[in-house]
Amino acid sequence: MVNLNAILDQFVSDCKIAPYGDGHINDTYLTSSRQFILQRINTKIFKDYEQLMNNIDGVTSFLKEKIKAAGGDPERETLTVIKTKDGKNFYKTEDGDVYRLYIYINDSVARSVVTDPVQLYHAGKAFGKFQFMLADYPAESLFEVIPDFHNTRKRFEALKEAIEKDIAGRKHLVEKEIEFALSQEHYIDTVVDGLASGEIPLRVTHNDTKINNVLFDKDTEEGICVIDLDTVMPGSLLYDFGDALRAGATTGAEDETDLSKVWFDIYAFKNFAKGFLEYTNASMTDREAELLPLSAKLLTYECGIRFLTDYLNGDTYFKIHREHHNLDRARNQFKLVEDMANKESEMMSIINQLRRK
Repeated sequence: MVNLNAILDQFVSDCKIAPYGDGHINDTYLTSSRQFILQRINTKIFKDYEQLMNNIDGVTSFLKEKIKAAGGDPERETLTVIKTKDGKNFYKTEDGDVYRLYIYINDSVARSVVTDPVQLYHAGKAFGKFQFMLADYPAESLFEVIPDFHNTRKRFEALKEAIEKDIAGRKHLVEKEIEFALSQEHYIDTVVDGLASGEIPLRVTHNDTKINNVLFDKDTEEGICVIDLDTVMPGSLLYDFGDALRAGATTGAEDETDLSKVWFDIYAFKNFAKGFLEYTNASMTDREAELLPLSAKLLTYECGIRFLTDYLNGDTYFKIHREHHNLDRARNQFKLVEDMANKESEMMSIINQLRRK
């Protein structure tokens, strides 16, 4: 049995510990005295944990200086990595498990779902501020934790390979979904090619901009801190904007099977965009702004083809809880893609209006 208190003692003394939270990737624990968060890093997913922790350490140290200069609270407005007693930003046990320690941010709450579109405004501000403060961080110096994470062309090619091989013998069940997925090829290279040509700036990106990765002040409801920095990598702010809307501006759960309940909430889009642009408008290029509506569709499509690929491959990547679960997810995302396509001009009008303010 793992002695968590002995592991904690590698960082700080005289603390006790108990399980905390419901994260899907890393195991998380909360200490009882001065409050810290201890996490066991999932090294099956994050194999180069040393580079991952260097990313987090570098970005949070940079953010702290920006927050101090702005008169803020650096221990509240960004994560604080606690070093081990021998100066490392992680501790590796004899069994090969890897742990890290953060300061716990008091008087904060996390939300797993959006219950009020105004929450998306505050989340948009938090992620926009994250982008704003890191605008001059050397993104190219960051380690690519998950290579080609948002390379939509490679995701598309993986789908075509899954269709061709049909390992699980399911292709005949999803001919309509395959047809739709392949019909979207005309826009999938937009961001990847833009980054390669320099038309789209390379920036520090979070890459998992769901609302549960923002801590909110329990009294004011303001977004105070962006968390879960494991996937911080070089990329495009379009990835962060699009993924936030994919998850936050849908009217149904990701695996809702009644597609009449699933559509893209334009009011939620406006709320998130308003908050995001409050911080990013001045530094955002015209090309980035032009592609914000497309980014929501692109990231949703990308997620949909990943679900469809996994279904064709026999459900080997995403956890499923029922038969055809990944197919249900893919259909759900494709419904959103269709609705987003119908609302792109409306989204662009909202962006133009917000940028003029």
